Amino acid sequence: QVQLVESGGGLVQAEGSLRLSCAASGRTFSNYNMGWFRQAPGKEREFVAGISRTGDKTLYADSVKGRFTISRDNAKNTVYLQMDSLKPEDTAVYYCAVDAVRYRVFILTRESAYDYWGQGTQVTVSS
Repeated sequence: QVQLVESGGGLVQAEGSLRLSCAASGRTFSNYNMGWFRQAPGKEREFVAGISRTGDKTLYADSVKGRFTISRDNAKNTVYLQMDSLKPEDTAVYYCAVDAVRYRVFILTRESAYDYWGQGTQVTVSS
């Protein structure tokens, strides 16, 4: 049974920072790429950032490039999202997800490429 548990969300002022964590279990974590997605009220869920299984490759949405950093610690089965210079438009529920395919070479941005998701953590940025 694969389980992903996010933490670290909260309320922060604009230009502030938050660090999200996602603890994974039930699958050999180091064999899979991981992704962070978010869903704002009234909008579809969107890709935010992804990281390869070894952590040597990352991919970011244009809207967060230069402000967010994804990383992982395979020894702790945990993936992180460091969010700096937060903006009100970053307000959303943030989800981590694990790739459905082991050893995938490329980091994919479509939701259908990921088969297990966390419950989400709310991030609210006030202006």
